[in-house]
Amino acid sequence: MIEVKELIKHFGEVKAVDGVSFTAPDGQITGLLGPNGAGKTTVLRMITGLIKPQAGTVVVNGLDVREDPNGVRRVLGMQGDAGGVYPRLTPREQFRYFGRFYPLSPAELEQRIEETISMLGMAEIADRRAEGFSRGQRQKIIIGRALIHNPPNIIMDEPTNGLDVMAVRDTRQTIRDFREQGRCVLFSTHYMDEADRLCDNVAIIVNGKIIAVDSPTNLKTQTGCDTLEDAFVALAGAGHDIG
Repeated sequence: MIEVKELIKHFGEVKAVDGVSFTAPDGQITGLLGPNGAGKTTVLRMITGLIKPQAGTVVVNGLDVREDPNGVRRVLGMQGDAGGVYPRLTPREQFRYFGRFYPLSPAELEQRIEETISMLGMAEIADRRAEGFSRGQRQKIIIGRALIHNPPNIIMDEPTNGLDVMAVRDTRQTIRDFREQGRCVLFSTHYMDEADRLCDNVAIIVNGKIIAVDSPTNLKTQTGCDTLEDAFVALAGAGHDIG
């Protein structure tokens, strides 16, 4: 479980994150939704400990990220930009490299590598150098690196951005699989249809503030809208500038 409590982060006069609170439970997919520049990525980076909040905190599986950042990293996996793949290494080599950052024995690490390759359907490319891989194949490497220590909590930052149709379908199914495994999944997106299909709950952030937290169904009912996109616009437009 990930608990975000009154997070604040300002960059000069820009209030990137301004008192954000929400909870992402185990065994559920929680979406962090908002337009570009709303503060989504800043929130995710504070959860992982990459950015220190000016106020507030994050608790992951009972561990406070400000007091025990290394403990949080052991129970958290972060999928970031697919551009961060090492082109001269195979997926297997990249998983092995990143797995050595965690307290895994050599035998445990090799087992996790095989499990990750199987889970992501990477057997055919596991021993090929990543140079020339498609964006979808690179995305699988990034996801695999986040999974290598078998964390109960997974964070994904716009995981389908820029992917082709088949890669999008594969990534969405992977996210559903995480939920079936009982993991806590928190992912950011600005694709409202994707969030409507995948999420148990969503937290909508606009201009650094959370304006709604609920299930897509409830948000559509509350706003009288047929789609989550229309509900988002209705909620964000109620006294908020989303431009």
